[in-house]
Amino acid sequence: MQLARLGTIVSLALTLSSAPALAQNINKREAREQHRIAQGIQNGTLTPKETARLEHQEARINELEARDRRSGGGLSPEERTELNHLLNLESHRIYVQKHDRQGK
Repeated sequence: MQLARLGTIVSLALTLSSAPALAQNINKREAREQHRIAQGIQNGTLTPKETARLEHQEARINELEARDRRSGGGLSPEERTELNHLLNLESHRIYVQKHDRQGK
């Protein structure tokens, strides 16, 4: 019985200690996407219309993250999964828009 309780405590401690790191990863990804958009503007691979569309989607993701954080004080595993999925889609959109040869 004691061993099972110890395992639960250790598992909980590891989960709680990794939460700030996971939140930081989402923030790093968002910053990286913003940098990629800025690069596309600077080197001319993104048109103003493409940029506006990407920035609008970035804002929606940021709003969702802020709402999720307000609702429970942090991100649940489900919310984190959803945000990562949205960031994956946005990353792909940025790649496609930067490589569609419309800006150059």
